[in-house]
Amino acid sequence: MNTKNQTKNESALFREFFIDQIRDIYWAEKHLSDGLKKMKKAATSEKLAAAFAKHIDETAGQIERLKKVFELLGKRAQGKKCEAMAGIVAEAEEAIADTEKDTYTRDAALIMAGQKAEHYEIASYGTLKYYAELMGEDEIARELGDTLQEEKNTDEILSCLTDEGVREMVTAE
Repeated sequence: MNTKNQTKNESALFREFFIDQIRDIYWAEKHLSDGLKKMKKAATSEKLAAAFAKHIDETAGQIERLKKVFELLGKRAQGKKCEAMAGIVAEAEEAIADTEKDTYTRDAALIMAGQKAEHYEIASYGTLKYYAELMGEDEIARELGDTLQEEKNTDEILSCLTDEGVREMVTAE
């Protein structure tokens, strides 16, 4: 049986869940920013290094957007460790350690690591944007939507780099 009190309680619980997930993606963005710097440095291709550099700058803007989201929610910007992003960044570091410097194989590994991060972010921002819309938080939904579009664009750039560089390397054998 649904009563008004149960609905209000469920609404409050959902809002707290939403805030918790914003804390998760905030930590993820900050952690990924450090990972992207390592990935940029490890890249062989100038185009790949430039793509990582561009995304480092975008990530700084995304962190600022999330600070605005916290403000709109009446909360202090605070992260909560994101185990998924911690794992993705650890995999990227492992890929760097396990591949030879200045090879397309390393670039292929970096692109894969980058796309794993992007797909995680796309899933997170897409869902958070939808949840913000459900809660009637239109300004928050717009902020999250802007970041979602940037993440999709970065994923597309990485796909193009795969097609240009990695395909060329693999098919040349």
